[in-house]
Amino acid sequence: MVTEILEQTTTSMSKSIDALKRDFSSLRTGKVTTGIVDNIKVDYYGTLTALTQVGNVITTDATTISITPWEKTLLPVIEKAIQEANIGVNPNNDGDFIKLFFPPMTSDQRKEIVKQAKGMVEHAKVSIRNVRKEANDKIKKLEKDKEVSEDESKKAQDNIQKTTDEFVAKVDETFKTKEADILKV
Repeated sequence: MVTEILEQTTTSMSKSIDALKRDFSSLRTGKVTTGIVDNIKVDYYGTLTALTQVGNVITTDATTISITPWEKTLLPVIEKAIQEANIGVNPNNDGDFIKLFFPPMTSDQRKEIVKQAKGMVEHAKVSIRNVRKEANDKIKKLEKDKEVSEDESKKAQDNIQKTTDEFVAKVDETFKTKEADILKV
């Protein structure tokens, strides 16, 4: 039973790291990535659909994203969705595809993005700590119900804390890498 709780804890904490990496992919660094438009939804015949599922989204160079819709009738809909998403650029529609031209980032913009990243890091750490609390509560309940001894409970809680520390360190390491990427000119 204790082993299962420890495995669930590790799995849940891994999911927190994965979510952080997904969140980081939406942040702009020195080089533009298609991850910037991943969260944009388009009204596709009455259904909100991800932009990447209604057209081809590619980066043509370090500052440009090109979006070619599968159907030309979607051009104005995609253009409107991009404007509403407020990603910092205006879409350029040439009748066949939409291009997004991102200007080079200023140092102030880079610092602001680092702040956003720090917020994402704090969210991930809170998530990891919540997983730790749930796991400790389960262990304490087992001890209270006399399913495990006090020593086993203490050892399990120590293992959970070690796992938590490892995952918090991974979060910090992931942030340092992303911060360096954002601040690199």
